Amino acid sequence: MEQVFFNEAAQDLKTIHDLLRWSVTCFSAANLWYGHGTDNAWDEAVQLVFPALYLPIDSQRDMCSGRLTYSERKRVIKLIQRRINERIPVSYLTNKSWFCGQEFYVDKRVVIPRSPIGELISQEFAGLISDKPQKILDMCTGSGCIAISCSLVFPESKIDAVDISEDALAITKKNICRHGVKKNVTPILSDLFSNMPHKHYDLIIANPPYVNVKDLKSLPHEYLHEPRLGLITGDNSLTLVLRILGSLKDYLAFHGIFICEVGNSMSDLITQFPDIPFTWIEFDQGGDGVFMMTKEQIIDMINLYPIFNV
Repeated sequence: MEQVFFNEAAQDLKTIHDLLRWSVTCFSAANLWYGHGTDNAWDEAVQLVFPALYLPIDSQRDMCSGRLTYSERKRVIKLIQRRINERIPVSYLTNKSWFCGQEFYVDKRVVIPRSPIGELISQEFAGLISDKPQKILDMCTGSGCIAISCSLVFPESKIDAVDISEDALAITKKNICRHGVKKNVTPILSDLFSNMPHKHYDLIIANPPYVNVKDLKSLPHEYLHEPRLGLITGDNSLTLVLRILGSLKDYLAFHGIFICEVGNSMSDLITQFPDIPFTWIEFDQGGDGVFMMTKEQIIDMINLYPIFNV
């Protein structure tokens, strides 16, 4: 969109409601992709406009009629302009993302939280675990949202948050401090299990990169702003998943469970391992490509397929 269009808006729009309405119109006309925490133009506008004004997003009803200064309007409209022209996801423009009802700091060093595993955490893994886990591992933690959310749900648990990226762990540490869970969540720099302390976890959660180079070319432009290390696996979308599965027998407690997100690589996993009874989890709030396995199933899988014994 041309600059004159945005300059005119900064002059004419007066209230928060004006900005929200105008944002929705602009976003709809620009044919944006919504896949980083929202699925429609209105929610996208709310998550941009209110944080840009340093207002909580749940204050909509009280604040919408509030008039804005010219400098406030210019600041918000500049972000709207970047969202449209550069296709930058809203969370990178505001440095805010929401997961399990909690706000997390994010920037381009980490993938934006959006895993359906959040629904399982909010439900305390009902139907999947019988006892509250004492030791939890969050593999490929990124922003730390899964580890921190688990800590808030299970305050007695000790949780290790692992990532290969020092940049990502800097964000993890920032969010750990913000949520006051420093005593319970430990960030660990490691290439999967290579630098891990030897312990047995009651619950291991993994959300590794699972987009291959070929699929990257077909992704909406918004995804290209995310760090490749947290998104791309190379030519084989299952590379990291298989590495994780091959090591689990040494880290998962006898009664423990493993939960992993593989997204659109779900069909590849089923095709490659047709004899494995993956438990694919169904979500009420949308999302798929998340499976659960017990330690016994993992050992059977490793023994059955030579790929894990090289």
